[in-house]
Order: sequence, then structure tokens, then C-alpha cells
Amino acid sequence: MADFSGHWAFTFGVLGNIVSFFVFLSPLPTFYKIYRKKSTEGYQSIPYVVALFSAMLWIYYAFLKSNTTLLITINSFGCFVETIYVGFYLFYAPKKARVQTVKLLLLSVFAGFGAIVLVTQFLFKGVVRVQVVGWICLVFSLCVFVSPLCIMRQVIKTKSAEYMPFFLSVFLTLSAVMWFFYGLLLKDFNIAIPNVLGFILGILQMVLYVMYNKKEEVIVKEHKFPELQNHVIILHNDKNLPELTEEQIIDIVKLASLISCTEKFNVASYLHENVAEVAKDHRKLPKLQPVEINLRLG
Repeated sequence: MADFSGHWAFTFGVLGNIVSFFVFLSPLPTFYKIYRKKSTEGYQSIPYVVALFSAMLWIYYAFLKSNTTLLITINSFGCFVETIYVGFYLFYAPKKARVQTVKLLLLSVFAGFGAIVLVTQFLFKGVVRVQVVGWICLVFSLCVFVSPLCIMRQVIKTKSAEYMPFFLSVFLTLSAVMWFFYGLLLKDFNIAIPNVLGFILGILQMVLYVMYNKKEEVIVKEHKFPELQNHVIILHNDKNLPELTEEQIIDIVKLASLISCTEKFNVASYLHENVAEVAKDHRKLPKLQPVEINLRLG
């Protein structure tokens, strides 16, 4: 029976390594967006700092306990990847976010981890040391799973799932399942218990993503302009004209939809982005050039 449990524990441990590998890589699309926009925008560094700290703790715990090679392999990779993420975040983050991230790193990774190692090495021995470190790992693993709550709160507040990586939620849920069974079969509840919460929060994140991602699609559809058929728009190329705002464009289209089938009307139109530039002197606005639009609606 022990061999059977050990075999399945190894199987779930390998599967946990595979899924956790993708968990650590799942934020790559997020950091690609940051790279393209050259800004961290609304993204937070907390999940990555906490994940780095947790990975370091699990490596320490694995070295204190036997038969935990699979914990060492995946968390070593996790330390490497999370360090890159944090460094990347610091490079593109604004000054305020950068300072907060550095403070968090100093407080958790250096001061926190260093204090845990020193205290457990000098005050505890043998099995007691393993138990103490195990409980500490349990608590901070819960922090890893709870840290996305700040992102979930932002999603609910803004009603937008833009800053919630969907694939991260999926892989976190799968990882929680694998490591739960791994810890259960090894009778190591320090590994099993946190992953129960991880599974629940992972499901909640996916539900929120589906809810608010659909709402975003509905909003985009509602703001689509009505289709105009058989129309001719003549634009005057004048570089001194200011560009239209989105609200002005919407007003023009709404006005056009009220005109009868063959009626002609003049509207002031300005070239956008590639054709028009904002007038340098806002105190002396140029005269509006009339544009004739022949609309045939229906």
C-alpha cells in the first residue's frame, strides 16, 4: 500500500511540476504587453514578489525534509522566473510603483526570508524545525493564492478583465489540484491544505474573467457606428485643422443617421491622425472647411 501511494505521489508530483512550469510562464503575455506599451499601467508587482518569496521558502522546506526532490526542482525554476519578472517590472514601472516594489522585496525576500532561516536554525532542531518551517510555508502559500484578490477587486471595481491573466487562473487551478493530491498521498498537509484554497480562488478568477470579459464585448458592440450605405465623403486636406475627438465623431454619425434618404448637408470634418495635426495655436482656431456628404441610408 505504501508503494502504491508513493507511486501515485510521484505521478502527481511530476504532473504538478509540469503544470507549475506553465503557471510560472503564464504571465508572459502580461509582460509582453508591458514591453509593447513600455509601461506597467494597472499591473501589480505583489503576486510576483510573494510568489518569489514562497518559492524560496519551499526550497528551504524541501532541503529540511526527505523525498521532496520534486519540490526543489519546480521551485528552483520558480525562483529564477519570478526574479526575471520582478526585474522586468522594476524596469518599466513608474517611480512610485518601483519604490513600493523595492520596499516589498527588501521586507519579504531579504529581511523576512533571512529572519526565518536564522530563527529556525538556531531555535529549533530536527523534526520540530521541519514542522515550524512547514507551517510557515503553509501560511505564505495561502498568501500566494490570496494575492490575486487585489486583481479580482480591481476587476470588480472597473468591470474590466483586462488586467486578469486568464491562463494564469487556469494553470493555478490545475496546479492546486495536482499538488493537493501530491501532499495528500505523502500525508504532508503543509502541501495539501493551501491548495484547497488555491483551487477555490482559481475557479472564482475564471468566473470573474468570463463575466466581465463578456461585458467588455457588449460595450464594444454598443459603441459601433451605424453602417452607412452608398455614401460619399469628401475630405479637405488641411494640416492646420485640429483632429476630431471620439465624441465629435459619434455626434456626426448620429446626425447623419437622422437625415432623410437623398438629403445633402454640410458638416465640418477634420482629418484624423495621419492627415491632420492639432493646431499649434489654440487661441486662433482655423475656419472650418465645409464638407459635402451625400448619404443614401437604408
